Amino acid sequence: MRRRDFAIGLLLAPATQSAWAQHPTKQQRIAIIVTLPVAQIDDPTIPVYRVFFEELHRLGDVEGPNLTIERYSSGVRPASYPDLAREVVARNPDVIVAFGDPMTQALRTATGTIPIVYIGSDPIQEGFAASLARPGGNITGVTSDTGKEILGKRLQMLKEAVPSASKVAFLEMRTDSAANEQQLREAGRRLEISVIDKPLQESTPSEYQRVFSEIEQERPDAIIVSTDGAFIPYRQLIVELAEKSRLPAMYGSRYYPEVGGLMAYASDLGELGRRMADDVHEILKGAKPGDIPIYQPTKFDLVINLKAARALGLTIPPALLATADEVIE
Repeated sequence: MRRRDFAIGLLLAPATQSAWAQHPTKQQRIAIIVTLPVAQIDDPTIPVYRVFFEELHRLGDVEGPNLTIERYSSGVRPASYPDLAREVVARNPDVIVAFGDPMTQALRTATGTIPIVYIGSDPIQEGFAASLARPGGNITGVTSDTGKEILGKRLQMLKEAVPSASKVAFLEMRTDSAANEQQLREAGRRLEISVIDKPLQESTPSEYQRVFSEIEQERPDAIIVSTDGAFIPYRQLIVELAEKSRLPAMYGSRYYPEVGGLMAYASDLGELGRRMADDVHEILKGAKPGDIPIYQPTKFDLVINLKAARALGLTIPPALLATADEVIE
């Protein structure tokens, strides 16, 4: 399940090569660990990765001339994370970029010195930071949500779009299920909605098809899809499966309504990727991760796809439409 792809030098114009030869620059190394297959780290259709690399390049951290990037896939088998964490730490990169709380926990156990830039949920609850403003340890980065409230907000908006909903399925990775399920169930009790947790073992087409087959048997009234970045490459498939199951869906990224999903309430994943690149750049220049504030998104956009609503026979309430930041006709 684990693969590595070591960076190769970029082609430079002769004049640039000459300049580098005259003024050699220290080659620095970063390790990136994702749950997706390694090849998808360079997929330009995945905003968080694309913007991350674009921002690094803009800041002068260019793969090849002065930066080596080691790419790793952790998969979604937490039992393997400690071994991978030790392997990455043993190579002693200048910075480790980690996606997800479970992998970051394994890295935190493996090293207290190598800087880690991560994206995950609640860094204080997970024990990664003393505070958002001053993390204090070797971990900084970005949060994809703003705590418990965001899941409840998504469920509330879904209830507004589908007032008759009394049972909602929640699609997420198994590694994230415990905390998310509890938060949604608490919100569900307030809204008189039963929440059915449907975790995936891995992010693969066959696993999505298997879980949606189970969901159909449960006969929920709607579905919420997690913000997990491992879902993004398969967003078209997830939207099609939800549509086939006739399930109104609330997604954790605007990239789902853009390919036909019903609605999303989410922060900008591209912005999170940019912030992560900024953190990496500062650390490569000598900053301590414990002094770099963890970025928490403050603006969330509601995106509604009216074509998808019509296909489901839904009439979105005018009050909800009025709060939308973008309406796709």
